[in-house]
Amino acid sequence: MINQDLLNIYKRPNLESSSLILGWSQDVGQLGPKVIDYLNRKLGTEEIGAIEPVGFFSLSGVRIEDSTVQFPESKFYSSEKDDLLILKSSPPMYEQYKFLNSVLDFAEHYAAVKEVYTIGGLVSLKADTAPQRIATVVNQPELKEIPKRLGLRTDLDYQTPPGGRPTLSSFLLWLAKRRNIAGVNLWIEVPFYLAAVEDLKAIGYALWFLNERFTLNMDFSELDLAIKKQNVRIKQLKEQNPEIKKLVEMLEQGIMLSSDESEKLAKEMTEFLEKGD
Repeated sequence: MINQDLLNIYKRPNLESSSLILGWSQDVGQLGPKVIDYLNRKLGTEEIGAIEPVGFFSLSGVRIEDSTVQFPESKFYSSEKDDLLILKSSPPMYEQYKFLNSVLDFAEHYAAVKEVYTIGGLVSLKADTAPQRIATVVNQPELKEIPKRLGLRTDLDYQTPPGGRPTLSSFLLWLAKRRNIAGVNLWIEVPFYLAAVEDLKAIGYALWFLNERFTLNMDFSELDLAIKKQNVRIKQLKEQNPEIKKLVEMLEQGIMLSSDESEKLAKEMTEFLEKGD
């Protein structure tokens, strides 16, 4: 039974056997929100609805960004030509079971969604110069063939630590399986010292997968240029700061950093990249 009070429908999209792509607005390397923003811009999506925030977020969830108040929100977008439903959402603080079921209610009953794809960053202890792995978790065995065809890992066997809680994406995959909706969690490695800023390379990997999976024919020239610029900036920091260069080289050699060294590397990298050119 759908709780209509939780859903705000602006327009019912013309979608058939569509796929839902979900990105959480708070994610390491800003992966989730940047991937969704890029998709919305390149695909020319239309905002069609939202989940009402009352009961899922507290006032402490309000953020100030660029001198503007940012309220928690969960907005749905559609691309009818691509048969896609897209959701960019703040992670709910309360009533997660009810919230995720509301996501699936909207997806099933208003967009005929048959597949769910979530995008997320996975913090890595590797250097940014190392290959960033893309791993997938699926809720139906036959779904493994899709990432396998694209050369992705399908053997990720992550177990929630004792006493811990599953990630929202994992929880959503479980709920989708109960409704016989196919689901894939897409996880991209993000070096820990890029977790607080945009990891453009990881964002590019996620978009590459979605572009291939749904034959979106997106132009990545703008993103490719931004990735090159970020790589140059990281190289500049290493050239200007021998200590940072040494710490990155230690990671490249597989040497574990101390907590103080890790904190220094993350702090210096974040501050340098946030300054811009």
